[in-house]
Amino acid sequence: MAKMQTKHFILLAFAVATVPTAARAEEIVTNRLSASLRFGLNIKGRFKGNPTLPPGPTRTTPNGDRYNYEDGYVLTDSSGNAGGQTWYWGYNNSAGQISDGVAFPANTILLSRSSPDGSYKSPELDDDPHLGFEITYDRHLFSRRRMNFGLEFGANYLNIGLQNRSSFSTTAQRTTDAYAYTPGTTPPAATPANPYRGSFDGFGFLIGDTPVASSSAAVAGGYTVSGSRELDANLWGGRLGPSLDYPITDRLNLWISAGLALGLLNADASWNETISLGTSSVDNVGRGSDSDFLLGWYLGGNISWDITQRWSVLGGVQFQDLGRYSHNFGGRTAELDLSKSIFINIGASYRF
Repeated sequence: MAKMQTKHFILLAFAVATVPTAARAEEIVTNRLSASLRFGLNIKGRFKGNPTLPPGPTRTTPNGDRYNYEDGYVLTDSSGNAGGQTWYWGYNNSAGQISDGVAFPANTILLSRSSPDGSYKSPELDDDPHLGFEITYDRHLFSRRRMNFGLEFGANYLNIGLQNRSSFSTTAQRTTDAYAYTPGTTPPAATPANPYRGSFDGFGFLIGDTPVASSSAAVAGGYTVSGSRELDANLWGGRLGPSLDYPITDRLNLWISAGLALGLLNADASWNETISLGTSSVDNVGRGSDSDFLLGWYLGGNISWDITQRWSVLGGVQFQDLGRYSHNFGGRTAELDLSKSIFINIGASYRF
């Protein structure tokens, strides 16, 4: 009889001990709090703008006036260009700047200069991994066939640092003007090493002071941009959506969630560039700050491994689309592409 009583007591004690455990297990899956490091990938940026080109060639005439073409000049002489002609002109190369009568009229001198061809785009700024963190809260709502459905809320932060220091060339519009001279005469010889440069005061070979024909064409690599461009931003984000928790094994779990994503972006842009055209160049330096609210969506999944009944380690990936950010900082427009962001999460979670 004593043995029977002892056996019944042990069974009763075991049942009492397991009831709170089951209750705790039911309570554990009700709430889950997670913290993780967040690595942002595939975040790209670039700078755009209408470049301020150099004021023109830095070369000067014998009288000290600036060239008004890249390969020569046509200016007003001491006579005031009497008869619509001037001897105050010059060019670099008679072999290439005297018209052959095909593209331009015969008996003309050809002089060219360049101007911007619309806006330029810098190379994409580096998209190295960007470090941040995220805190997530999951609330269990109901279960169906081993699948647990709930609601997930996440708050996150990401520091974005993009920079580019490479030089690049972009298209310019090159305009060529043709200036007539008297048929049967021969313009002075000129070479790049020994260009012809007519003076302001003295008499010299006469050409017309107004172009008789002009032509424009786009020239790839017409001017170059060197220097640095940087875009630093702090992205404070949040997300809200339904979640699904599926236990693959007793310890291994799969989480899936999707929904609304939003962000507050604080951006600082700066640039220090030198824009070169031929032998002349101009510096362009600037900076600015801006804040903007972004709205989009996300889709993510995590794998967790239960270390204890309450604690788990996790790793996952998340796709997020917050669209494209663009702002004119005064002379330069900075763009940040957040439409295809990928995040890698590594962290831990606590169930209660």
